[in-house]
Amino acid sequence: MIHQTRQYIIRWVAAVISPLLVSCIVSAQELEYKMELGALVGGCAYMGDANYSAPLKDIDMAGGVLARYNLNPRMVVKGNLALGKIKGNTQEFNNKFPDNVHTSFNRLIVDLGTQFEYNFFAYGAGAGYKDSRRLSPYVLAGFGLTYAPKPANHVFALNLPLSVGVKYKLADRINVGAEWSMRFTTSDRLDVDKTEGLVLDDPYQIKGKGMKNKDGYSLLITYISYDLFPKYRKCNN
Repeated sequence: MIHQTRQYIIRWVAAVISPLLVSCIVSAQELEYKMELGALVGGCAYMGDANYSAPLKDIDMAGGVLARYNLNPRMVVKGNLALGKIKGNTQEFNNKFPDNVHTSFNRLIVDLGTQFEYNFFAYGAGAGYKDSRRLSPYVLAGFGLTYAPKPANHVFALNLPLSVGVKYKLADRINVGAEWSMRFTTSDRLDVDKTEGLVLDDPYQIKGKGMKNKDGYSLLITYISYDLFPKYRKCNN
């Protein structure tokens, strides 16, 4: 009788504890993380008076670092610091500049920005209580600063980034992705050449305020990031 009672108690305890253990294991496998830190590499292309029709024409190198703060599986605050090269050439234009003068330029830019990123799906390590997915497209918008050093003049400008991308959780703490972003700036002097922009500084004399009739550039990048600082959850979550 005592032996049967003991077996009954053991079975009852196992029946109660087993689901809790499974819940803890699942939660451990699906930890959320507060931040990501990573590196980006890709290309940078200029849009302005020397290229106004092809967003990725004369694309050159770009690279940098990024960081994300994950508000939840769908909403992210992202920051980046990127270096890129932009260049343009007016020789291929059918419509000539005033006095049929042509020029080209090639210069470095520095991009520092903050954006709000929205995932179309709850992004995570797998299907859990939030039905997260390893793959998600996303959009983002924000603001940033653009700096272009010499050879001509130093340029400081505000920029407005608008981007689309896709991300994939390669492992529980490793993310990879690709992103295309347009940066609209408040400057018309990113394409100033070594002659202080006598050709490319407002060649058509069309004035604009804000970001109208100003220079811009696009970033086409891939990135890899690593998750930091796990958000611990209780088993009954």
